[in-house]
Amino acid sequence: MSVISILLTIMIVINIMLGATVVFLERKSVSSTWAWLMILNFLPIAGFILYIILGQNMSRRKIFKWDHMVHQRTKDIVSKQMLAIVNKEPPFSDPILYDYHRLIYMNLNNDEAPLTLNNRLSIYTDGESKFQNLLQDIRSAKHHIHIEYYIFRGDFLGNQLIDTLIQKAKDGVVVRLLVDDEGSRRLPKKLVQGLIHAGGKFQTFFPGRLPLLNLRINYRNHRKLVVIDSKIGYIGGFNVGDEYLGLSRKFGFWRDTHLRVVGECVITIQSRFLLDWNQASGEQVPFQAYYTMDDRTHYGDVGIQIVSSGPDQKWEQIKNAFIKMILSAKKNIYIQTPYLIPDESLLNAISIASLSHVDVRIMIPNKPDHPFVYWATYSNVGLLLETGARVYLYQNGFLHAKTIIVDDQIATVGTSNLDFRSFSLNFEVNAFIYHQQTAKQLAQIFKQDIRLSKELTMSDYRNRSFIIKFKESVSRLLSPIL
Repeated sequence: MSVISILLTIMIVINIMLGATVVFLERKSVSSTWAWLMILNFLPIAGFILYIILGQNMSRRKIFKWDHMVHQRTKDIVSKQMLAIVNKEPPFSDPILYDYHRLIYMNLNNDEAPLTLNNRLSIYTDGESKFQNLLQDIRSAKHHIHIEYYIFRGDFLGNQLIDTLIQKAKDGVVVRLLVDDEGSRRLPKKLVQGLIHAGGKFQTFFPGRLPLLNLRINYRNHRKLVVIDSKIGYIGGFNVGDEYLGLSRKFGFWRDTHLRVVGECVITIQSRFLLDWNQASGEQVPFQAYYTMDDRTHYGDVGIQIVSSGPDQKWEQIKNAFIKMILSAKKNIYIQTPYLIPDESLLNAISIASLSHVDVRIMIPNKPDHPFVYWATYSNVGLLLETGARVYLYQNGFLHAKTIIVDDQIATVGTSNLDFRSFSLNFEVNAFIYHQQTAKQLAQIFKQDIRLSKELTMSDYRNRSFIIKFKESVSRLLSPIL
């Protein structure tokens, strides 16, 4: 028996053991389980390597440590709001809030996500306006600047932002910058050192513990948050890089959606940042020191819940909230997502809505940023077209927005795509908005984007080439582990 034969036999035995682990010991979905079994059986060597890097489950223990006093205060607010919903007390006597009280209750129950009502917000759909306002807000900071991004590049925009943070740190403002270790792996150390030398603080989320190998690479912090002086918050889909300004030759205009929020909601964004920062840094930054807001000021009347999800959580909170939103629809559902790879429960929810004569419209990119993921997205289009849903291919650049609008009444904007990775593997955060005017504004933006898109009909879909069908089939089989 040759050495190669012996090694291959050992690898097959190991893969059989891994397969048994996947089936009997790990909490994977049925589709994900079958995908891994297929890879381990048909690609023994590559499958083993892929499983070591991508297949291991994170322990579903709490990795984020709440400040006890703040957590107790949050729990008290959540308990009071849940009781108010049950008793139909203010503010849940308001028609819109009461219509969606079950969604609000679920977010309270699953994620301890308080509903805040004293807010106003601005919507940005292009990087230039978003970062122009962000830089202006940073320059006006007096006490602290907290920034968290998945991708932070060392290009023109990244340098501009770092230079501004360095100046604020030199002025005595507390600056904390948290980036994902994998998403921002190309961020030059020289830039980071400049910020640290100026007095700023920098951390990476889930860095590799071994040289050139990160066994936690599958679990990424996909959140994009900014908090300035506990007064201004940013949440949405834009990362930091020149492509988000539309400067990429490959993508052209980058169409995304981001929110600037002023009001009570900022404190809940602050909580999310501090939980992430304390986990990454090992510090115990006192929450109370950054909970400074004048409760007497009226900011606006926009209702917002900030909902987080991640692989450490028992429930897939954001996915469950998406499903609840979709199944509550009576008139229309508008969805924008760069990746449409839903699991069976979400795909069924969208299909049920469409088959129930709800006007379901879905917009996806006309060009891929990740080809394999793009064809997995395309494979789901036919199923939805069969239910009567309408699908649009955005053609004015690259669509990266992650929004859902229901009945021109409620909406969600955030970091979560409609795919397995966002629901099960990534750390995500979304704003759920209960405000008719904002929902109508987002719906109007969607309709404007339709004019920059091509509708994909069932006839178009059926006439696709054999090569495209093959790419779809392979991508669909592997989509649970993408």
